[in-house]
Amino acid sequence: MNLFNPFKILRPNERWAPSQSQFDAAQDAYEKLLPPLVYKIRAAVVKWRDDDYEGASQTSKSLLNFWFNQEHLIGQNKFGFFFSQREALESIVYLFEVAKAKDKYDLMRFDSSQRVSAGMFDETWTRYVVKMATGAGKTKVMALTLVWSYFHKLYEVNSTLSKDFLVIAPNIIVLNRLLKDFGGLKMFFEEPFIPDNGYDDKDWQNDFQLTLHIQDDLKPITESGNIFLTNIHRVFFNETPRESFETTFLGVKPKPNADTSKGLDLGKVLRSDKIKDLVILNDEAHHIHDKSLAWFKSIEDISNKLKLKNGDGISLQADYSATPKHNNGAIFVQTISDYPLVEAIKQNVVKLPVLPDEASREKIHEKDSSDFVERYRDYIHLGYLEWEQQYEELKNHKTPILFIMTMSTKEADQAAAFLETSYPVMKNSVLTIHTNNSGEIKEAANSKKDKEALEALRKAADDIDKDHSPYKAVVSVLMLREGWDVRNVTTIVGLRPFGADSKILPEQTIGRGLRKMFSLDTPEKLVVVGTPAFLQFVEGLKTEGVEFQYSPMGKGTKGKSPVIIEVDKDNPNKDLDKLDIPIPQMSPRFYREFKNLELIDINKFDNDRAELKNYSQDELKEIIFNTIDGDFSHKTIFKDTAPDYRNVISFFTSVILKDSRMVSGFNTLYPKVEGFIKYRLFNKEVELSDPQTIRNLSELRPKEILKSTFKKAIDELTVTDKGSAEVKNYISLKTTKPKIAEEQPFFYSKKSVFNKTIGDNPFELELASYLENRLPDVISFAKNTTGEGGVNFKIEYQAEDGNIREYYPDFFVKTSPTQYFILETKGREDLDDLRKIKRLTTWCKDINKVQQDYTYRTIYIKQEKWDEIKSSLKYFEDIISVFEIRISLTKEDAKKILKRGADVSSFGDPIEWQKKDRTDRKINGL
Repeated sequence: MNLFNPFKILRPNERWAPSQSQFDAAQDAYEKLLPPLVYKIRAAVVKWRDDDYEGASQTSKSLLNFWFNQEHLIGQNKFGFFFSQREALESIVYLFEVAKAKDKYDLMRFDSSQRVSAGMFDETWTRYVVKMATGAGKTKVMALTLVWSYFHKLYEVNSTLSKDFLVIAPNIIVLNRLLKDFGGLKMFFEEPFIPDNGYDDKDWQNDFQLTLHIQDDLKPITESGNIFLTNIHRVFFNETPRESFETTFLGVKPKPNADTSKGLDLGKVLRSDKIKDLVILNDEAHHIHDKSLAWFKSIEDISNKLKLKNGDGISLQADYSATPKHNNGAIFVQTISDYPLVEAIKQNVVKLPVLPDEASREKIHEKDSSDFVERYRDYIHLGYLEWEQQYEELKNHKTPILFIMTMSTKEADQAAAFLETSYPVMKNSVLTIHTNNSGEIKEAANSKKDKEALEALRKAADDIDKDHSPYKAVVSVLMLREGWDVRNVTTIVGLRPFGADSKILPEQTIGRGLRKMFSLDTPEKLVVVGTPAFLQFVEGLKTEGVEFQYSPMGKGTKGKSPVIIEVDKDNPNKDLDKLDIPIPQMSPRFYREFKNLELIDINKFDNDRAELKNYSQDELKEIIFNTIDGDFSHKTIFKDTAPDYRNVISFFTSVILKDSRMVSGFNTLYPKVEGFIKYRLFNKEVELSDPQTIRNLSELRPKEILKSTFKKAIDELTVTDKGSAEVKNYISLKTTKPKIAEEQPFFYSKKSVFNKTIGDNPFELELASYLENRLPDVISFAKNTTGEGGVNFKIEYQAEDGNIREYYPDFFVKTSPTQYFILETKGREDLDDLRKIKRLTTWCKDINKVQQDYTYRTIYIKQEKWDEIKSSLKYFEDIISVFEIRISLTKEDAKKILKRGADVSSFGDPIEWQKKDRTDRKINGL
């Protein structure tokens, strides 16, 4: 499966849509596969986004551009909101503020199914439902919605939103999860939710002053804003609900008279003169699937009381769920944004489910036995074998969790006992979500002792991802449908048959295992095994576009976990000191001198001039701006007001700086761009405030001149080659942090400090195998792994477009205690590849010049030549003789290399390659 970047904006033609066969499988039930409003809303939001959020308030524009159109750093790491989070929030803002779709009739304008009627909407207030796959980050969208509403109410005159929020969780587990983010409001300040003071001339950070009220622990209600974070049952209960297994993990079922009871006394809160409006945010909102439920009636009651006070009722109700569906499987008609599981898998946001292939399924059977363990032993054992492979690979870094679902609490206890007695590694490592060491807790927890045991059980389940957790497996009747947001579940064994009356959805059965353990750049897999009835139920997700991987499973098959490349410290057969390779860290040769921008003199530019065209009044009304590269940026429609030319110049100045990869210099460059446009861009001097000038600036030719002229000037003045470099320090490969790579081919290495060797492609892996097995003069070698963990050795270079970029060579090779090679492989070659090799060669020259302890040399292996000679290679010296890039090459040396059949194209373009000392190298005329 081709995976996309989770930050990539998916255009409408890239989104999942059911095929005819999927419609047939769903018995033409359109409402079970596609939310009827989403298609038209998506199209409208895409156009609105492309139009630079035209029609939104300034507050909304400022926040949307800050969140989604700026780069963010948390510490030294880049941070960005997922596309799924962006689209969900944009849809809410667009509908509320631009389309003004605040009731069922406004929303019905977006129906593309021709099946929606007014009677399908139960509420009389504004309600939007956001459907997002498990693991896609619903909590962040809740927080974005909250921040947007808060500042909109604060900064926009006559805003109908609110600074007061009721955040509702369905049960204690979800509430505890929300508390991790909302507690102390830390999420809002630790991640880029709130712009810095001064952004767009507002004091965002200082103005964000909310008081957090948790459950019925009410603090003084403040005029500056309040968040009421509560379990739903505190909204309508005043007595303490009786705790049981189900109340702990799934929440208490509301009582019929829930809306008249008091707990968190919302009646009192709403009667307060300080609460005049309210936004409600519902987490795991699939619980609100019927207007007869107390959850719905309580919200309705709140809205009615507000309407009596302010005439408007609830400002907005935003619901968030992975499965906002009725009992018959129909998606809530109020759904305005849909990010289905199929897209979350393809964007590498969650794990890829892997099921046993047919051959593996045929090897296991349900036995004809009344004993539960004996009956399902094959399935439990297969799940254990798959988990064991994951455990052996990952145990030094994470503890993968085996999750088994049974049909009764008795069977859960039997399965847990079987795991602990049959597999030594599972001894005292199985968590059963029905009992603890003090006895069974199945239906009631009335005594203090039982309540303490129940709380300990809850904490054990909550902490199962943590390093100190002793558990390796969880056995339960239910699959903890929501809130139990663990990441370490890697294998699920299903021993329960599910039917239509179970009110369980296929996505919920595997949802607890979908969240990823490692970073986004590592694809991960979730192994799902079980009875034929269970797998058939899970495969129902195919109708929603989910593509399963089918793989051999069981003894002797390949594992399904990521590959861990780490220093092989525990291998007694390796001398790590002998295998180690010192990697010098050099100071950069190429750098940007930002202060040199001041030296740009537009009067010295020798640029082409664009013809100044004259446009009609109608043509002046609509201006479409593309970026300097020609990509669509935004459209501006002028009616009664004239455009501000300063905004246009600011736009082009920012784009020029971004294109040149400069993070500062705006104030220096702006007046130069302004002067250039006025005096030198067109065939005559122009008046910047003239609409004709603005209209001309939206044309391609002036933008091309503007880009190329300033790009050339900036590169000439700011990109500097110091001519030398110095050693900052040496990195020992023995200190490299573990690299978690996606499942891929590898081999165990004897000649490397690392336990395994991988390659970015089959060519690299083949070359590495030669270094390992075929070339005896190689003492050691290592792959330059990149990303989180890994070696991450890089060299800066100036790319063909003039920008400074980073280059990661492929391998390091050691042939003696003082002789090292930096090795690069290449299939097809482009101009940047030549620049990289030139820079690597210079790097070797620099390091050899400033120290005498080690010698570093450059090897550049092109695949075409490799394929010609690989069968005759006996020593690494043979590779050197053919593929080394020499820093200084005499004519006689070159002739010898040519006789051996060297590929001289690896020397680079004679015009670009080392112009300065070409004469000294004496290779002209070869």
